Amino acid sequence: MDLQPGLAGTIEHVVGERDTSAAAGTSDVHMLATPNIILLAEQATWAALCGRLDEGTSAVEHRVEISHLAPTPVGAKVKAEAVLEAVEGRRLIFRVSVSDERGLVAAGRFTRVIVSTSRFLERAGIAD
Repeated sequence: MDLQPGLAGTIEHVVGERDTSAAAGTSDVHMLATPNIILLAEQATWAALCGRLDEGTSAVEHRVEISHLAPTPVGAKVKAEAVLEAVEGRRLIFRVSVSDERGLVAAGRFTRVIVSTSRFLERAGIAD
């Protein structure tokens, strides 16, 4: 496992009606919903880690800190980026951002924790 600060992941997505606050039931506006921003940023953290973890391990979300700064309409292309800032034992701290063609939409920090996949599933009551 080679996880060093500076490791980065990026994903792009075109906002659809199903990505809106109205579709999520969190408001009546047809703009990119905050829960979907969190999902996009989490996907970017996973893009940074995918293929870099030891066999039998994964990394799960532990803490989410996000500021939703600007509205994004249906049809807009957004880019979520995650940069690994620090490795503290099993904790991986990422700086995340989501932008569209007009600028910054959201920014924050996510912490993922490296787990043994089998132990994690056992704790959830699911056999591996």
